[in-house]
Amino acid sequence: MQTTNNISLKPYHSFACEETANHFTIITSEQAIEAVAQWSKINQQALLILGSGSNILFTKNFEGIVAKMELMGIKKLSETPSEVLLEVGAGENWHYFVSYCVQKGWGGIENLSLIPGTVGASPIQNIGAYGVEVKDTIKCVSAYDTLNNKWVNFNNNECEFGYRTSIFKNSNKRYIISKVQFTLQKQPTLKTDYGVIREVLHDRNIKNPSLVDISNAIIQIRTEKLPDPKKIGNAGSFFKNPIIPIDQFEKLKNEFPQLIAYPIADTSYKIAAGWLIEACGWKCLKKGNVGCYEKQALVIVNYGALSGKEIFDFSESIIQSVKNKFGITLEREVNIL
Repeated sequence: MQTTNNISLKPYHSFACEETANHFTIITSEQAIEAVAQWSKINQQALLILGSGSNILFTKNFEGIVAKMELMGIKKLSETPSEVLLEVGAGENWHYFVSYCVQKGWGGIENLSLIPGTVGASPIQNIGAYGVEVKDTIKCVSAYDTLNNKWVNFNNNECEFGYRTSIFKNSNKRYIISKVQFTLQKQPTLKTDYGVIREVLHDRNIKNPSLVDISNAIIQIRTEKLPDPKKIGNAGSFFKNPIIPIDQFEKLKNEFPQLIAYPIADTSYKIAAGWLIEACGWKCLKKGNVGCYEKQALVIVNYGALSGKEIFDFSESIIQSVKNKFGITLEREVNIL
């Protein structure tokens, strides 16, 4: 296993701060996963598996080894008249994988177009957008169990998927994902429930959309709404949409009639975190080298902060502001280190 010492992490995460890692290596095989896990134990060094770095904020130097996941490959395992089963390496770019499936006519993840990150990160967060979550297409996740030093497979139920969470996120980095199996539909039911999707299709005069049409609409929406991390440091949506009980929602709705929320079953509501943040006056607001994006208050952007601590402190101020005004404590979607 080849390692590099004292390497800057700036090129490896989308906030592009100047923190460094004591050690750095690249993973291109399952054997390399075992090797870095063992190296970490033997040398008593913390281990961080890094995908594209699009959902992480370093607030200090990493005192351990960072392993960049570059295990690639898209393999068809089986096919029926209605479905196809694919096995995908954890290092594959997520949007590339989505585009690959869309072009093949395999549906189920087209609403997740242009989400930054890698395939291996998708089950950890149970990524979701525009009425779709990745859990709906995952059949199996293969991972290395660093506690018991063995390879394990998780079926969909065993992944313990929830809203932006999973067993992988809740296991204190115990599992290193190597590949993910997806079941995709050859005759999919397209999901255009979100009004913004219908608006784009209407503007394009598309009445019977294809997978390509849906994907292109999502790409347009995300491009117009979110900043390009290659141009300005950000990690997309910084906070989760909070879920609150119905009685709390009704009280807030009476006090704030413009509140944006969506019912979850019969007992709770999902509140639009971006609306809460904007209602507290944060949209377009800049403090020092950090601010909220002008088109979406949910996105925190780096205007030149060298340390992630400045970005973290900015997010703390937002959390406190929303709590004071609405009695809701926002939870970060971005992983903080």
